Amino acid sequence: MAAAAVAAPEVLRECGCKGIRTCLICERQRGGDPPWQHPPQKTHRFIYYSDTGWAVGAEESDFEGWAFPFPGVTLIEDFVTREEEAEMVQLMDREPWKLSQSGRRKQDYGPKVNFRKQKLKTTGFRGLPSFSREVVRRMGLYPILEDFRPVEQCNLDYCPERGSAIDPHLDDAWLWGERLVSLNLLSPTVLSMSREAPGSLLLCLAPSGFPEALVEGVMAPSRSVLCQEVEVAVPLPRRSLLVLTGAARHQWKHAVHRRHIEARRVCATFRELSAEFCPGGRQQELGQELLQISLSFQGRPM
Repeated sequence: MAAAAVAAPEVLRECGCKGIRTCLICERQRGGDPPWQHPPQKTHRFIYYSDTGWAVGAEESDFEGWAFPFPGVTLIEDFVTREEEAEMVQLMDREPWKLSQSGRRKQDYGPKVNFRKQKLKTTGFRGLPSFSREVVRRMGLYPILEDFRPVEQCNLDYCPERGSAIDPHLDDAWLWGERLVSLNLLSPTVLSMSREAPGSLLLCLAPSGFPEALVEGVMAPSRSVLCQEVEVAVPLPRRSLLVLTGAARHQWKHAVHRRHIEARRVCATFRELSAEFCPGGRQQELGQELLQISLSFQGRPM
């Protein structure tokens, strides 16, 4: 942990932002109003409840008490212990962190990929880090992850002093498969999900006694809201494991807003191969090679 404290002053003097993306460091250097001061585009906020799988209108909002099903999100709380968390972050901090966009730092354990050209190289890739062996083994104890074999791990470091954030985005689907798995360390945060598709979401009036009553049944849809105006907030407790699948993986963009980083946060995201690289796929041999390297757990950051 001491290594992180020593590294912080140096990191706070420079950033890795490019193009339209900014952080607190480059905003101070450039002057002017940062983009985060602009009015938010999403006007209707819903809160995701993991015990029901529904998103419910935020308190004191136009849709307070109204809800819609939000499938594809699985949250496993206390996936690691405090001691395991501290050890993992300490081992991460022994390796170099690279400056990244929007005030983040990163460590990549995976092949070098050009997503636009759909090409990749295994040169230099030696696998996931050794400390992830137990994490991956433990994932397999849960039904939703019993056959999950990650081929890439990306560690992201967020801190409020840098104004860290990540813009709404969808992860690639050419190389990466159905499940995105993220381990949230050091502090709680919120994953904000939005969708640009046209059309409306049908809402149900959540019955009294929510969330327990919502599990048993709800009224017929009786109200709607434009999809493009909705943001679903998914609370991520410290040391929790998040799994995105289905619509939450492929249709709803995910982001972490600057305002939701109140202390240092480290996120380790694990990705599996798409069908093209699995048995029966067009590049199954390359996929098998990637898995053998990945699960040797001998990696260093790329």
